[in-house]
Amino acid sequence: MKKRIFALAFTLVLAIPLLFATELTTIEELDGKNIGVQTAVLYEELIQDRVPNATFQYYTMPNDMILALTSGKVDAYLIEEVSYGVQKKNHPELEVLDEVAGYINATCIIGNNERQDRLLSELNAFIAESNENGLLDELYDYWITDFDPINDTCDVSGFTGENGTIAVAVEGGYEPFSFISNGNISGFDVDFICRFARAYGYTPVFYEVPFEAIAPGVETGKYDIGMNIVVSEERNETGTLSDVYYRTPIRLVILGEDESGASFFDSLKDSFYKTFIRENRWVLFAQGAGITILITLTSIIAGTVLGFLVFMLCRKGRKVPNTITNFFLWLIHGMPTVLLLMILYYIVFGSSRLSGTWVSVVGFSLMFACSMIDMLRVGCNAIGRGQFEASTALGYTEHQSFFKIILPQAAQHFLPLYKNEVVTLIKETSVVGYIAVLDLTKISDLVRSRTYEAFFPLIVTAIMYFIISAILTKIVGAVENSIDPRRRKKDKILKGIVEKD
Repeated sequence: MKKRIFALAFTLVLAIPLLFATELTTIEELDGKNIGVQTAVLYEELIQDRVPNATFQYYTMPNDMILALTSGKVDAYLIEEVSYGVQKKNHPELEVLDEVAGYINATCIIGNNERQDRLLSELNAFIAESNENGLLDELYDYWITDFDPINDTCDVSGFTGENGTIAVAVEGGYEPFSFISNGNISGFDVDFICRFARAYGYTPVFYEVPFEAIAPGVETGKYDIGMNIVVSEERNETGTLSDVYYRTPIRLVILGEDESGASFFDSLKDSFYKTFIRENRWVLFAQGAGITILITLTSIIAGTVLGFLVFMLCRKGRKVPNTITNFFLWLIHGMPTVLLLMILYYIVFGSSRLSGTWVSVVGFSLMFACSMIDMLRVGCNAIGRGQFEASTALGYTEHQSFFKIILPQAAQHFLPLYKNEVVTLIKETSVVGYIAVLDLTKISDLVRSRTYEAFFPLIVTAIMYFIISAILTKIVGAVENSIDPRRRKKDKILKGIVEKD
């Protein structure tokens, strides 16, 4: 009985947007309403003059727009017709307006490096040849018209590589253009580039990044080629766009009626199967958790060591080290985490092939080191100057006084803060997907992009973060307890002291 009541309540919550939905038939009827659009795709330019009073809301992933629509946050959203076809299979309640919003042409953007002109001419020649021999039509039919997300495969082998490697940026989890299938990168864009690479003697290396990060990454030289860039007048000014390799209509998706007839528990069971069982996707979550733990642990260790060394350099009040340290503390503390990571990835290490994982480690190590310096300052300043003077009066050296008297007491003051910083760092690693790192949060996004389900990917990801946080805080707590004099046994306190008769 309780299960039925819960299912009924859950169904009513989901149905609320439908109760207040109005039937839309034309684009003009969306004037004054909320319209979803993916960041940086520029689809809103197609209808802005027809809905001047509409509010455009920007989302990172196409799947986020589905959730926004079904929850009533937007009244419609813009998407390519080919992507809508994939979404409709998983969400029967979605419909489109009969009128097409417009058409877009997709091109490749070429990186600013010594191979730019050569790659651009080769890509244009390949696109022209593929148009003539029907290859582009063949790819379109295979990946778009007759798309089967389970069985369609892409050949990512057979590269000779005599002309070197090319770094290719594709949007992660973007069916049917670029997505992970059975553990391998696949899709229309991937297949297109693989065929180009085999024809011109390259070996492609694919990087899955958010769409809005593709063009900046290519322009800074991080990648050689970026895929699926929508043509616009401003982007044409760069002179680094290839010829058009596909054209598609843009549709406005609205909320219709769900005619699937599936019960709540059947939907839940199907969602669990698609999230974890199909294509062994639970392995992806395990790999994502491993990357998150790697970044977190490495950053904590490196940040702790770096912060301690800098503190030791500055603790005697030297003007130059303290001035430089205070400047970097101000700079890093005042900068948003995502911005710091993107500056490191696209500018500082822009010309290198250092992976996003290790760039993340550098960024979070710097952040944790800054926090460590502040914590050490707070902890040591809490210990009175008399402690140091007393220890030197007893014959301790300055070095011995700090490590045997001051630091153990200071640790009791800053370790609770240290524990909080560890938890904060774990949560902040969730943004590394912006620089092409397949961490736990990014894996959740990729799985959502394949399954078009949100419940299990998001809930399980949250639970895994809780578990990681609990384990690491437990370790720090054990260290904190081990140095607390109130928790030490008498024998340990008096170790080395010989009682006289």
